[in-house]
Amino acid sequence: MSYDIDAAIRRIPHHPKPGILFYDLMPLFERPEGLAACVDGIASWARPRDIDVVLGAEARGFILGGAIARELDAGMACARKPGKLPYDVIRREYDLEYGTDVLEVHRDAITPGQRVLVHDDLLATGGTAAAKCQLVEELGGVVAGVAFVVELTFLPGRERLAGYDVLSLVSYDTEAVGE
Repeated sequence: MSYDIDAAIRRIPHHPKPGILFYDLMPLFERPEGLAACVDGIASWARPRDIDVVLGAEARGFILGGAIARELDAGMACARKPGKLPYDVIRREYDLEYGTDVLEVHRDAITPGQRVLVHDDLLATGGTAAAKCQLVEELGGVVAGVAFVVELTFLPGRERLAGYDVLSLVSYDTEAVGE
């Protein structure tokens, strides 16, 4: 059965600032068939890549990350905001579309040689995903793929991830609010 992921994504004009069209994935995740379509689509693409660990970023990357990991019979690691992880961490600062941020990963979350699927809900400028790829590689892991539900193709995210295999289930070529 095919599910229309695009139709389930809510468009919110003028968020987070005037002139921007925000793509809200929460309605998609709230429907069992929407959640299944995302998990199945990403897991099908990732399965031949022999994934050992899925790395999801706080917070929406956790929504599908665990389900994808379970589907792939892989582990789940979490990249979190500073101070949220209780053990020894490594950290990476990165640029966002609207500022900067920091992610941390437990130093033992990924071991050398493990094949990692870097996952998040949306690819925009690529800052978060690139930071996660750098964290994986700093820990000795191999980035086996980078997967998203949505890609904003008018932003340089895919360019920033050059050299990695990238999947997006749906893509949009504008965030401008049509008047």
